[in-house]
Amino acid sequence: MPPRRRKTDAPRRRWPLILLFAGGVLAGAALWAYSPTLPAEALIAEYANERSKFIDVGGVQAHVRDYARDDTTADAIPLVLIHGSLGSLHMWEGWARELEPGLRLITVDLPGHGLTGAWPRDEYTIEAYTDFIEVLVDTLRLDRFVLVGHSMGGAVAWSFAATRPDRVSHLVLVDSAGYPRQGEAPLPIRLARMPVVGDIGIYFKPDRLVRRSLTEVYADPAMVTPDRIKRYSELQRFPGNREATLQRARTQEPLDPTPLKRLDVPTLIIWGAKDRWVPVADAFRFQNDIKGAKLEIFENLGHNPMEEDPKATAAAVAAFLASTPPRRIVLPRPAPAEPTSTDPTAVQPAVVPEKD
Repeated sequence: MPPRRRKTDAPRRRWPLILLFAGGVLAGAALWAYSPTLPAEALIAEYANERSKFIDVGGVQAHVRDYARDDTTADAIPLVLIHGSLGSLHMWEGWARELEPGLRLITVDLPGHGLTGAWPRDEYTIEAYTDFIEVLVDTLRLDRFVLVGHSMGGAVAWSFAATRPDRVSHLVLVDSAGYPRQGEAPLPIRLARMPVVGDIGIYFKPDRLVRRSLTEVYADPAMVTPDRIKRYSELQRFPGNREATLQRARTQEPLDPTPLKRLDVPTLIIWGAKDRWVPVADAFRFQNDIKGAKLEIFENLGHNPMEEDPKATAAAVAAFLASTPPRRIVLPRPAPAEPTSTDPTAVQPAVVPEKD
């Protein structure tokens, strides 16, 4: 009887092991990429300084720096400077060094940025930020001031000037937002607007995206330093900032530039010719739309010219303010007061106007 042939062993199923391995890799990558919110106290200790104050503005403790050096400077017309999206008041430090000897500068971290964090209103649109600036200047008891805005902050600045012209003596726009954007939005904005991806992605480490964004922002690659990448990345992880960024990206409607044509405020436009985020053509559109606006273009600078060359750009601001007097505000004359004295010896007008 011939020997029986042994049954061939069934091939071992390997796909469960492959799935388990792939799941482990994904879980490890997620744990590596995940970046939790950083403690507010630690970030304040690192990025605030002796100028920093935290004041209540509409229910949020806003991070403000006031560069008033003495009583004389404190009485001068102040400059209120507004940073752009994902920025902070640190962007104005170069101008503070250059302009501080003769001018009073006030910088602030907008809600959802820097060391300010989220605010109870839970809105982060241009309109909401415009209201925030009004509450800020009222809190600081500023009647009239120079308003400076960069990028998104520029849109806040000209929106404020258009709706509250009696408060703004001069307007300075630095590579400002204002016109409908042509082409694709920046990568971080596109990612934030994607369902699920945006909700999860805001909790990944921002360092790589920050490095890429800064490479596009500055014309000079030397500006993309490890310290600057670290500051931008860590301030995004301040409590509430990432959630605010996501909401802003999803709720901000396209800007309507129509109010620019109604502006009657002395205006200086500063622009980096190598701006890759907002085209230099927009600088000329601002100049054409804002009556009497002056334009300064810096050929070798990018989207953040006040950081790349603070000396030259600040000098342009100082020259503009020195050579351009503020427009006079004509207030309506108050109606004559009704006589209130009952003293028969008091002098009364010959004719008391009748009420309508």
